[in-house]
Amino acid sequence: MTIEGLEIPLCRAPVRGSIRPPGSKSITNRALVCAALARGTTTLTGALDSQDTRVMVDGLATLGIGVEPDWKGATIVVRGAGGSIPSSQATLDCAASGTTIRFLAAVCSLGDGAYRLDGTPRMRKRPIGDLLEALRALGVEASAESPGGCPPVAIRSGGMPGGATTVRGGTSSQFASALAMVAPCTPLGMAIDFEGRLVSLPYLEMTRRVMADFGAACNVDGPARWSIPAGHYIGRDYAIEPDASAASYFLAAAAITGGSVRVDGLSRRSMQGDVDFALALEAMGCGVHWHEDPHTPAADSVTVSGRASRGIDIDMNAISDTVPTLGVVALFADGPTTIRNVAHIRDKETDRIGDLGRELSRLGARIEERADGLTIHPAPLSAAALATYDDHRMAMSLALAGLRVPGVRILDPRCTGKTFPGYWQSLAGIVPFSPDSLDAASWPAEFRP
Repeated sequence: MTIEGLEIPLCRAPVRGSIRPPGSKSITNRALVCAALARGTTTLTGALDSQDTRVMVDGLATLGIGVEPDWKGATIVVRGAGGSIPSSQATLDCAASGTTIRFLAAVCSLGDGAYRLDGTPRMRKRPIGDLLEALRALGVEASAESPGGCPPVAIRSGGMPGGATTVRGGTSSQFASALAMVAPCTPLGMAIDFEGRLVSLPYLEMTRRVMADFGAACNVDGPARWSIPAGHYIGRDYAIEPDASAASYFLAAAAITGGSVRVDGLSRRSMQGDVDFALALEAMGCGVHWHEDPHTPAADSVTVSGRASRGIDIDMNAISDTVPTLGVVALFADGPTTIRNVAHIRDKETDRIGDLGRELSRLGARIEERADGLTIHPAPLSAAALATYDDHRMAMSLALAGLRVPGVRILDPRCTGKTFPGYWQSLAGIVPFSPDSLDAASWPAEFRP
């Protein structure tokens, strides 16, 4: 890797192989919160080792929770505090992890004391005001110190009693998830009313399922209200599914090259909505095969085969983390692809509509940008150095263009460590790179399989 970035070798043949991605970040961080608030000890297996999960573990430890990670063994032991927060004062560095700052803001509200949560410069531009407003309705002093209701966040609480609150759902489903996960630990439980259309609904269902796995109830009282009774979580042994968002990159590699890739450990019964990325590829012309073992979920798999040849018009609100991946696949279709109803991804690690469109344009595509999405018009593509904006998903997705376009370079490739530290090794391990192009063996040692 030079100062100009990491060059992606051309793929010499259709990608064929299988992979089991690392554990889901979303499930790992939800399970960590429930385990931290549980009675007893939890052992998480298949846990993801990434910047986001390490930040969550460090934050819980700073709050006085007993957390013992074995990152190499993908195992985390959590000694739950029974719904209490041992530390009465804490300053939490949430880095670039939106999941961590949102979930832990709610967790701190259970404490008796003063807490401050902060992160990277980009984090100070990511809205959290809707969550803080909901916490204030529950009797917590919660404020944001940056313009627009953005971090740093200051929490002062004497122990949140629970009760009724309202949360707007148009910016992030993580606000509702944060409230729901702490609700069983409040004396009154919680009724959460949703205002406006909720985004990323599968992540809310994921939260409910993880809560249920740890013994708490989260009842759906119609389309706009949840009720969570007071209760407690119970520590347990808990296995984390492979990450469906991470799987999208390898399924896309098959779709771009006309190959076949099997992802192990995922199926239609997964609690992760992003498994439906395979259905988007199917709509574009790929074949999709699901293997579902009724007795052994770990033996489940999904296989994508063939080229994504058709452009589509698709609402990706429910699978919005895979928008950059589909955007790159769309470069190689025979007609335009329109992605809709994802305005909320402008508030992710970067503006994943505007910045994605800008980088796809660098490759030669014609892009029509709208407030809630974009249309990608395929065109002759050429070499380009592609910016990542310190966004892991941008880096992993844009790299796939280099499988068929010579001279694609990814700037700041190490940003993938946020959720998938081993991404480059996994990509080099499954893709048959061309000997006539830069060989993956010439990559820095840290990126080799």
